[in-house]
Amino acid sequence: MPSPGLQTILILSKDHEKYSDVNWDELEFGVVPTDYMYTMKCSKGDEFSQGHLTPYGNIELSPSAGGLFEGLKANRTEDGRFLLFRPEENALRMKMGAERMCMPSPFPQQFLDAVKQTVLANKRWVPPTGKGTLYLRPLLMGSGSVLGLGPAPEYTFLIFASPVGSYHKGRAALNLYVEDKLHRATPGGTGGIKSITNYSPVYLAQKQARAKGFSDVLFLDSLTGKYIEEITACNIFILKGNVISTPTIIHGTVLPGITRKSVIDIARDFGYQVEERVIPVEDLLEADEAFCTGTAVVVTPIGAVTYQDRRVEYKTGKGALSQKLYETITGIQTGRLEDKKGWTMEIN
Repeated sequence: MPSPGLQTILILSKDHEKYSDVNWDELEFGVVPTDYMYTMKCSKGDEFSQGHLTPYGNIELSPSAGGLFEGLKANRTEDGRFLLFRPEENALRMKMGAERMCMPSPFPQQFLDAVKQTVLANKRWVPPTGKGTLYLRPLLMGSGSVLGLGPAPEYTFLIFASPVGSYHKGRAALNLYVEDKLHRATPGGTGGIKSITNYSPVYLAQKQARAKGFSDVLFLDSLTGKYIEEITACNIFILKGNVISTPTIIHGTVLPGITRKSVIDIARDFGYQVEERVIPVEDLLEADEAFCTGTAVVVTPIGAVTYQDRRVEYKTGKGALSQKLYETITGIQTGRLEDKKGWTMEIN
């Protein structure tokens, strides 16, 4: 017997055409309101109860609300199946972040069931293969009213969905500015979790860099200003010879990206030596290639970086490692390549 939520989906699905009325060829990376979203609540000291699907729309919150979020995608395969990529990792990362923020979180299975229901209820919004993906945004918020400093008395977990195209249009190589005055994270802070407070510190630096013609910002560590850490919303890798390096996550200032984790495994399968370490900015400037990873950007090449008065360009395009990694990971995500690692989850 299907759960009440799944029963609702089955009824709703009968009335929906295969695709929504969207110009898939012009799809960009932005919010497109879909049909349904998933919501469940939890009072302080309790567990999250059975959630439910509601028509997509605004939600009512206390002005003091705040919290965590996740990001994952559903892909439509060429034979019409729907695949998620490592959603259990998102569930575990949200749980880890919630513990750091003194918040309750859904059990991993609750998280996965909610994601599946949200995708099935909005399946006509999943773009055709090669046209984009259905981006899913799980949110965990303190929705109860609180004025003093402390955890909220009530929490809301919800997931909404939106069809999206490429985060960086045409996957153009990034032109990065290395920020050496403003910082996004400090050791012991929340730089290693997907808290909403982890992203607002990047806005000013990003705005200033874009005004100068750069596409994004790479931040340095806040203690010494000598080591690279993270781009505004994605992890960074550099390649020198046969060695790939990416900033370590042990200090809690770099997000443990799921795409990052996957790329490390794939690169090792390709025969590369992969190091997670503290990376001096000088190593970045001497690298052969650089690229970034994340759910939104997937694997995007970095064409150039500017640090103080020095600009360095990198290899991109056909033959670049970033392109090979991109083709491999998207091949697995869309079912075009065999998933030998058990990373994908089919929704039915």
